[in-house]
Amino acid sequence: MSAQALSSRAIIGEFFKALEQDTGASWIDALSMLFTSDQDGEDYKWLGQTPVMREWIGGRNAKGFRDNGIRIDNLHFEATLEVLTKDLRRDKTGQVMVRIRELAQRTNAHWASLLSALIINGESTVAYDGQFFFDTDHSEGDSGVQSNDISIDISTLPTKVHGILANPSVEEMQLTILKGIQQIFGFKDDVGEPMNENATRFAVMGPVSLMHTIEAAVTNPLIAAGASQTSMRPAMDRLTIESAINPRLPWTDKIAVFRTDGSVSPFIRQQETTVQIKAKAEGSEFEFDNDAHQYGVDAWRNVGYGYWQHACLATMI
Repeated sequence: MSAQALSSRAIIGEFFKALEQDTGASWIDALSMLFTSDQDGEDYKWLGQTPVMREWIGGRNAKGFRDNGIRIDNLHFEATLEVLTKDLRRDKTGQVMVRIRELAQRTNAHWASLLSALIINGESTVAYDGQFFFDTDHSEGDSGVQSNDISIDISTLPTKVHGILANPSVEEMQLTILKGIQQIFGFKDDVGEPMNENATRFAVMGPVSLMHTIEAAVTNPLIAAGASQTSMRPAMDRLTIESAINPRLPWTDKIAVFRTDGSVSPFIRQQETTVQIKAKAEGSEFEFDNDAHQYGVDAWRNVGYGYWQHACLATMI
């Protein structure tokens, strides 16, 4: 690549080309819904407040928005790359463009970073109902007490080394996945109606250390294990269960199961501005003073919790 091609226009063009080609982790759209924003933040008071059909007695019984809910404030995020003009002039192997493409990949990975932090902190950060997102005592109206933070006893087999989960069997992973799905199917709304009776698609998220077992449990739904056999075949025939391995998770003994076909997702992505790239390049005062160019990426965005009822954290004990 010639030095002439390494103009700011060419570099910015390469950034957006790479940005469009790499859309980021595949689970982002499955687990979150995107809302646009035109102010400092947005209030979400509609969560958990959908009316159900009832017999007409004494007129209509209108149901409005919640008094509480969640608010997501837009935050300003940036990443800036500095390139010396001598490197632009001498670059004949495309190394500058490699860095630009890496910047695009990192930019697309930002949603995954933000959402992963929500998942990791789900046991200590409140959702719209005032309880932690993953909690054992969610309760709204006539729902009763409900838990989306469950424990699965796999202690019957020697799967722990010095108290730490080593390699759970595929059978044990299948049991854990099915228990998480079962829990989601049982959740009720504030008038005692089932919320997930029509669910057909689920995602199983786990760390890299459990990747092999999760993939095997999902892709090989029938495991022969003698009298203690656990088969996912009936569930797989009726449901679509996909894996979502997340290298950002620090877990060693837990997975998260999410419903992915609901009209409301477990998480919310909020975007005030799309990704923008700005340059201090040819002819700028920065170039004159520093003999360098800077390329800055920024966006106003944030994330928050949606329906906890479409998520279940399962810890293997």
